[in-house]
Amino acid sequence: MSFLWPSMLWGLLALPVLVLLYLWLLRRPRRVSVRLASLSVVREALGSGPGWRRHLPPLLLWLAVALLLLAAARPVARVVLPSTDQTIVLAMDVSGSMRATDVEPNRLAASQAAAKAFLAELPRHVKVGIVAFAGTAQVVQPITLSREDLHTAIDKFQLQRATAIGSAIVVALSELFPDQGIDVGKLTFGRANDLMAAQGRAIDEPAQKQRPFVPVAPGSYGSAAVILLTDGQRTTGVDTEEAAQMAADRGVRVYTVGVGTVVGEVIGFEGWSMRVRLDEDTLKSVARTTQGEYFYAGTAANLKQVYETLSTRLTVSSQETEVSSLLALLGALLVVLAAGLSLLWFHRVA
Repeated sequence: MSFLWPSMLWGLLALPVLVLLYLWLLRRPRRVSVRLASLSVVREALGSGPGWRRHLPPLLLWLAVALLLLAAARPVARVVLPSTDQTIVLAMDVSGSMRATDVEPNRLAASQAAAKAFLAELPRHVKVGIVAFAGTAQVVQPITLSREDLHTAIDKFQLQRATAIGSAIVVALSELFPDQGIDVGKLTFGRANDLMAAQGRAIDEPAQKQRPFVPVAPGSYGSAAVILLTDGQRTTGVDTEEAAQMAADRGVRVYTVGVGTVVGEVIGFEGWSMRVRLDEDTLKSVARTTQGEYFYAGTAANLKQVYETLSTRLTVSSQETEVSSLLALLGALLVVLAAGLSLLWFHRVA
């Protein structure tokens, strides 16, 4: 917890003074004397005495003063609140290895069903975009609130060859930050791509100037996240670690979901066959670099459970919020309680 006006905390030094003042008042000798007929009258007048009750109202008032002094310093605490501006990009693997049947009915069908269930769990105000990747990565559904459009995009997945995991992350970032000029082609082909872009521009047409990019702390961008689902290893495209670092520099968390097995399975299609393995080490590294989390989904049931877990984690965010009003309210309630108990027990305000 931090304070916007920490100088007001000096007022807390008055609390020990109040305690000493109260003890002095308790021990102060009474000067009033009353003549009584007998000792029995004294005993009847004293009764059992107020005991601990006489100290409770002053204690409540002391706590109220402490809370009000803390409220005056304007404390700021990090609390978990429902997110009102959340965007999620689903980056889903549609490479040929997704036809493997170790996840029933097959990896692709299980991932499609789980993605739809995930969308159903999300609040309606959460925007979602979809990136499909195999040999290349492309946005198959721009960021939208329409769940119907998202379902349609998921149903149209077509299996292709190769796996460009890094490119999928880069394309997801370009969808989240369209004004930063993120170009997956430039990262893939380097200077050759720059020369091609220059040849397509008129001689007197200046190149577009991009604002200088300033990296932020990993995981600090709470308005968006990327969920990367894949079952294989990168075979082409942008280097996965480079793409993960790009996401980390922008504060975007990448939650990785691994489908399939580490041992792998041999699949065949149109005369070719290959063993497809789950590269858990790379997916864990991506999650670690971006302050995200890795989930293993070996079965269709596990995959759905992973998405259910993600839906609850992604719709809340941790934010710094001033809590002075809460402390002031508690202090006021303690004052009212102290006054009420004093009137109830002693017929006077403490």
